[in-house]
Amino acid sequence: MNESQVMERTVSTAVQPILELKGICKYFGGIHALDGVDFDVYPQEIVAVVGDNGAGKSTLIKIIAGVHPPTAGEIILYGKPVEINSPLQARELGIETVYQELALVDTRDVPANFFLGREPTRGKAGIFVDRKKMVEETVRTLKELGISLPTLDTMVRYLSGGQRQSLAIGRIMPWGGKIIIMDEPTAALGVKESRKVLDLVLKLKEKGCSVIIISHNMRHVFNIADRIVVLRGGKKVGERIKAQTTPDEIVKLIVGADML
Repeated sequence: MNESQVMERTVSTAVQPILELKGICKYFGGIHALDGVDFDVYPQEIVAVVGDNGAGKSTLIKIIAGVHPPTAGEIILYGKPVEINSPLQARELGIETVYQELALVDTRDVPANFFLGREPTRGKAGIFVDRKKMVEETVRTLKELGISLPTLDTMVRYLSGGQRQSLAIGRIMPWGGKIIIMDEPTAALGVKESRKVLDLVLKLKEKGCSVIIISHNMRHVFNIADRIVVLRGGKKVGERIKAQTTPDEIVKLIVGADML
């Protein structure tokens, strides 16, 4: 039994994963974006997925998020095989995604963005947007997560990068997602704003969520991750518990350097 198998066995004997990907392959014509990847997520865990450009990170999370169906392989959620055929179905299964682009509308205010596409309605016919409920729920969630914004009436275009990222993360909470995917959540943020976003990720874990995070920033990965999965050339080439590895070892796995 090699080192990776020992490590995986140590993790899995403690608790069963809530999400399992087994032998996942994704081909785009002759391009093998993912080739036989196994990937697990455990309850209340932050797992970082790292790798160079083209390693397969984005394809992996898009399969979990329902954007791309796998060419081969199996997805198991809470012990049962599932097919995730769309982002809507992923959300219904409790999988929420915060992409690097954030998908915020600059000309709308905070509550409007908070409920974008999921606006609560009122009245017998359910044709009127319940603005009061939107504001109340926005205030409650932002307070619960410790997110500070100037005012709720602020147009999103006037928010800082960190505030926009916090809003994008916070708006997934009312829907009860238990698996949160984040694609480069600290990209283009300064040191102070990055710290606030990382603290927010840790707070999601405290509230019972499991978080999958893609990041090129090794310092941020080692600040918050419990476990690190390394992809290279569409294959999983390493998996380490954060406390049992070093940034140098992870970088060597990313670039394919000889570990001997």
